[in-house]
Amino acid sequence: MRIRVVHETSYTYEQPARGLIQILRLTPRDHDGQYIRRWRIDTSVDGRLTAREDGFGNVVHWFTPDEPADALVIRVTGEADTDDTHGVVRGAVERLPDPFYLRDTDFCGTSPELHALAQSAATGAADPLTMLHRLMDTVHRTVRFEAGPATAAVPAAKALAAGCGNPQDIAHVFIAAARHLGIPARYVAGYRARDDGEAEVEAPHGWAEALVPNLGWVAFDAVHDVSPSEQYIRLAMGLDYLGAAPIRGSRTGGGTETLDVKLRVEQGRAAVQC
Repeated sequence: MRIRVVHETSYTYEQPARGLIQILRLTPRDHDGQYIRRWRIDTSVDGRLTAREDGFGNVVHWFTPDEPADALVIRVTGEADTDDTHGVVRGAVERLPDPFYLRDTDFCGTSPELHALAQSAATGAADPLTMLHRLMDTVHRTVRFEAGPATAAVPAAKALAAGCGNPQDIAHVFIAAARHLGIPARYVAGYRARDDGEAEVEAPHGWAEALVPNLGWVAFDAVHDVSPSEQYIRLAMGLDYLGAAPIRGSRTGGGTETLDVKLRVEQGRAAVQC
């Protein structure tokens, strides 16, 4: 499948912001089932865009404007060819040992309710892969996805208690439960094309990967209750959303900030106006 992405993030500041730094995990890498044909990051103001690699192996760009700015637009345009690997992730860059992904974080900490959810999925499961699919289904049925404007991620225990959340929250619940069961798990940020082939207009997506013995890392999207297929582009991964967030930044001054995100993800070979 060929997937095209146009992702525009706009910031407006009440006053010119000084010392602005944006950390961008917006560049996917090739791996089995994902080949990046072209990918570009543009900014509306002049500045320095420096490419690095973080500890997880993600491609990271640091952007610093040359002068204080009262507005900034970060625009990503790209195209990738994907194949269905049934969720199995092979050929990806791996910089850290598997047990590292058993660590609790502020977003993926445990609670008695999370323990109970994890144990209910594990009871009677014949093998780890079956258990993880049951866990994905349990999380999907327990924590309802709330569509709408992008909202800040919350800890897994809070999302479970609320019974609803955004894709980041739902992935955090799955990750925290998997780690409670002794299974290394991690957060993945990326894009998802819609099932019907129409353009998807929403915030970037998020899902989880868990380590399955004798199979490797396998992806689980509890929002849609599926293992990610050729409809997905994998951008970055980390222990939780903070480690894989497509954009994070800091600034000095600027007053009130207004954020607007426009995203178009579509299938097919028709040209995209960039």
